[in-house]
Amino acid sequence: MAYCFYGWEQALVPAVNEKYCGIKTPRDLYDALLEIWCADTCAPRMRKDWSKENPTLGQCSITAFLAQDIFGGKVYGILRPGGNYHCYNVIGDCVFDLTSEQFGKEVLSYENNPEQFREVHFAKEEKRLRYEYLKERLRDRSRG
Repeated sequence: MAYCFYGWEQALVPAVNEKYCGIKTPRDLYDALLEIWCADTCAPRMRKDWSKENPTLGQCSITAFLAQDIFGGKVYGILRPGGNYHCYNVIGDCVFDLTSEQFGKEVLSYENNPEQFREVHFAKEEKRLRYEYLKERLRDRSRG
């Protein structure tokens, strides 16, 4: 498979747990999520624009925190117009953004961004529920 998400070349860090069978690297997670991301996991404000052609749209924070569950590391955010943060992962020297493709050719800066915390993001009930739903769908897929 040809990958296009930011940092795909170095996205080979190993999983720190074996909760999800077959998910050994962020690339494996990306492959699995391509089958799982849907309008229901998309941020409500972007849902009308979600499509299978742009599956990463509105999936950033829930995806980044799920990747953190599996691979460790930290989640950082790029401040976007409108005041929201676009989330991505950093594990040691490895920086990857499984949902960067939603921005097309726009170049994002992955340096000097603030750390993001699930307690803040999941204070929004709808976001926590989307994260739980994404996690459950990944578990179901991993079970076979």
